[in-house]
Amino acid sequence: MRCIKGIFLLCGMWLSLSAVAQEEMTFRTELNKTRYQSLVEELRCPKCQNQNLADSGSGIAVDLREQVYQMIEQGKTDQEIVDYMVARYGEFVLYRPQHSTATFLLWYGPFILLGIGLLAFIFVVMTNRKRQGRAL
Repeated sequence: MRCIKGIFLLCGMWLSLSAVAQEEMTFRTELNKTRYQSLVEELRCPKCQNQNLADSGSGIAVDLREQVYQMIEQGKTDQEIVDYMVARYGEFVLYRPQHSTATFLLWYGPFILLGIGLLAFIFVVMTNRKRQGRAL
């Protein structure tokens, strides 16, 4: 029984080490490495929903990190890489969606609601003052 547990433990360690070794990437320049790190932190994993590509361990995140690496090494700009990801997976992959009519409420909705609440508060205070003035 101990032997079987040991074999499973060794297999698990071997698989995790091979995954880590696969992630080591060599970049032509330090700028490419910085761009890569910035992009994988800004792009969201399509499977994990609330994890970026850098933090996710899912298979698709590994593939997308490799894709970002390849595109950077091919000389693509950050905007071209982001446009590719958005075209393929939708704006969901962006942690900060672009400003558009479709995302207007996402960007400005909280401020609109805050303004409405402030106006309602002022209205209630003013009507209460008028009522108190009449009561005196």
